[in-house]
Amino acid sequence: MPVPLLDLKAQHDTIRDEVVASLMQVVDDQKFILGEPVEQLERLVADLSHTSHAIGCANGTDAILLAMRALDIGRGDEVITTPFTFFATGGTIHNVGATPVFVDIEPRSFNIDPKAAAAAVRSTSKAVIPVDLFGQMAPIERVRAEIPSLPIIEDAAQSIGASRIIEGRKVMAGEAATIGTFSFFPSKNLGGYGDGGMIVTQDDAIATRLRRLRVHGGAKQYFHDEVGFNSRLDALQAAVLLAKLPHLSHWSAGRRANAAYYDSAFADVPEVQVPYIDPANESIFNQYTLRVERREALQAFLKERGIGSSIYYPLPLHLQPCFAYLGYREGQFPESERAAREVLSLPVFPELTSAQLDEVIGTVRAFYGR
Repeated sequence: MPVPLLDLKAQHDTIRDEVVASLMQVVDDQKFILGEPVEQLERLVADLSHTSHAIGCANGTDAILLAMRALDIGRGDEVITTPFTFFATGGTIHNVGATPVFVDIEPRSFNIDPKAAAAAVRSTSKAVIPVDLFGQMAPIERVRAEIPSLPIIEDAAQSIGASRIIEGRKVMAGEAATIGTFSFFPSKNLGGYGDGGMIVTQDDAIATRLRRLRVHGGAKQYFHDEVGFNSRLDALQAAVLLAKLPHLSHWSAGRRANAAYYDSAFADVPEVQVPYIDPANESIFNQYTLRVERREALQAFLKERGIGSSIYYPLPLHLQPCFAYLGYREGQFPESERAAREVLSLPVFPELTSAQLDEVIGTVRAFYGR
């Protein structure tokens, strides 16, 4: 039985009428740039993330870039982040003219090591970017405790709707950082039918500047306070996301249920290490990521039987050719490099059937002779 890594068509089939109606409202209004759909989505995402402001933008990469520009980060500055993440996290630091400073991850959660981040702070450090990897929030409060002097940009591209207990209170992804950034890439738990992004903050002045930066640096048309960007969330994408947002909580719960089913099924397979979820966290499982032995052989075995899987991420950022100028060497961040050698993500999307889950489980177990 074939099992894809992700089946967006299965999801679309359940909400097609809602999405089409929302899209056609924008088409009939003929207002495609910003406007009410974007503003409505911004209000709802601010509510979801328990933040004062949400600002739509063109994609999740721009969300990080705009966040750094709003904090005046540029040439000569350094920004601390993890090398075990999607390229955009480090690439945007480079693209604002700053220098990425990589630090290692904690081995169980795959998220940034706060103490390692603190050890990397220098006079030129201007921010730290923890990444909520695979749908689990990074320990924002520990990062802040270790580095109270620096603003935090939470790369929450994979964690919209995730939460963490901080000082006895449930805190949502994006809520506790100086600025939080989301992606609406189609594969995300809340994905559009194309690119899209969102930035959240509690700071009024930062929000005002972000709204200006996304439209060429001007609050008023044809008048520009600074040089900004063309990074507006498309109204058609906002319409899709407005139709999908009411389902997000249910979909994320389905992913958690599928993850728990896998966890139980692999508990007696010593060659497989199931994802560690910090007890303070409620993950949304954007990915279900194992550590496995003989990974490449297992992935080939799965592929032969029509089962999708993926490796996120096979080469850490500090070893990417484009970052050779930074002077990092192999072995410098052993936990990131070990994760890159061992991780494998399995299908976890909420529309998986019991038969599909069992097919994945049976195939993995068969590979290891279990």
